[in-house]
Amino acid sequence: MADDLHAVARFLLEAGTLKQNRRTGWWMAGVRDPESVAEHAWRTSLIASVIAQLEGADPARAALLAVWHDSQETRTGDVNHLGKKYAPSADPQAVTADQTAGMPEGLASVVRAWVGEYEAKESPEAVCAREADKLECLLQGIEYLAQGYANAQRWVDNSRGRLVTKTGKRLADELLNQGSLDWLRAALGEKP
Repeated sequence: MADDLHAVARFLLEAGTLKQNRRTGWWMAGVRDPESVAEHAWRTSLIASVIAQLEGADPARAALLAVWHDSQETRTGDVNHLGKKYAPSADPQAVTADQTAGMPEGLASVVRAWVGEYEAKESPEAVCAREADKLECLLQGIEYLAQGYANAQRWVDNSRGRLVTKTGKRLADELLNQGSLDWLRAALGEKP
């Protein structure tokens, strides 16, 4: 068993690099120090669980799929949409297969299945996880707008236009109608 965990330990170390990998598309909006892929994945997972619960899907499974949705970026980096125009993106399932090589088969096969389910875009949970990815980008854009990055509006608008679920669209509208610190004012009992 200890030998089987060698590849798992290696993957866990690899996964930690997502804390340093930056979301590169924001550089085009002028954001000097954008959030990391790991930060994005965490909030995407939280949003996925919320959307799934409100859409009648399994929130835990949607969050799980969202946790893994960008795990391949340890090897590929975060290739933004402009970069993908010139260099086709790597197949996430092929990257995941490489990442899980040598792991105990019961673990490797389930990780590959999670990534495959997300990429297939067919299960309600995958739809919710993908929706959360777009909504998280919209939310991050709102925060960057509040920090003075006016070019982030393009990401907000594009993300809003790509939402498909009723819950995702309604949440986007709510987010767009609130200030980024309205939550703090409410928590402190201040009037809007």
